[in-house]
Amino acid sequence: MMSLNRTIRITLLAAAITFAPAMASREAGGIAKGLDPARPDGPGAGAFERPAAYSPGKAAFSVRFQEETSAYRVIGVYVLPGESVGIEVLDAGSRDSYTLQNSAGLLSRESDRRWNWVAPSEHGLYPVVVSNDSSGETITMNIFVMIPYSRLSGECIEGYRIGSYPDKPYKNRSIYETPKGFIEVTRENKDTLVSPHFRLSQFLCKQQSDYPKYLILKERLLIKLELILEEVNRQGHEAGTFSILSGYRTPHYNRAIGNVDYSLHLWGGAADIFIDEDPRDGVMDDLNGDGKFNRLDAAVLYRLIDCKICREDLSGGLGNYGATQSHGAFVHVDVRGTPARWGKLE
Repeated sequence: MMSLNRTIRITLLAAAITFAPAMASREAGGIAKGLDPARPDGPGAGAFERPAAYSPGKAAFSVRFQEETSAYRVIGVYVLPGESVGIEVLDAGSRDSYTLQNSAGLLSRESDRRWNWVAPSEHGLYPVVVSNDSSGETITMNIFVMIPYSRLSGECIEGYRIGSYPDKPYKNRSIYETPKGFIEVTRENKDTLVSPHFRLSQFLCKQQSDYPKYLILKERLLIKLELILEEVNRQGHEAGTFSILSGYRTPHYNRAIGNVDYSLHLWGGAADIFIDEDPRDGVMDDLNGDGKFNRLDAAVLYRLIDCKICREDLSGGLGNYGATQSHGAFVHVDVRGTPARWGKLE
């Protein structure tokens, strides 16, 4: 008789082959000409293969933008049309000069290592590349100009159903405010890297639809996931990325699956993750080596995150979930700004 674990695996494999939609009639929000964004088939191509040796994908310098600081060679940034983005290079102890290249938008240089970039009026992907003039090392900021929230017609954007957000932020916290806008995901841009080991399409809502699709994604979540992935590999669990069971959820989809109204998934600040490398079969690997695939494996990942990811600016929720008939074990991670823990196994 087939085991429950094996049944779950087959069910998930079948569920994974869910989207083969017909060609979309509209492919707006494409990529600006001039600079190529980092992609799985371009710079960083090995990120989604099983690498011979894991690399965190960091540069020797960092860039500071909005409220974030990142040394990753690729990072997604999400802004509104016409929004100003201050970009600053942080490279302590170095006298190297830096250059910034932009594909579109208005760019002004404020100092040797500081620029101001104003987003174009049209939504889409506009890569900005910061280069060290001496070493040639670069950081690519894949900047997505979003469609403003005000463009919602009823509960939809271009026929894609979003639903409605709560009228008031949870406990008046800013992370639960009405979103500024939505990233348009097309067949053309879906595989764009938003950090060294994650691509845009990994965070799409699971609701059925054709392209274009829409999502929200927090830069801070990407930074946290990259730090977790780095620690996972440091602890001996080889992984080129995380499988994401659930990233962004529209309010419509979230209500359809019976989840709470104030889930951080609705604001692009949460991901349900698992390691799926050996074998790649749609469920959590046997991380504790007991020959089973269950919540105890998620507990290994949970404890690693709880013990090692301690940056205050990345504080958030952490939950351990077991397998069901529809999914395997996973760990919930979010960036709500305050610590919360549930499902811990001793």
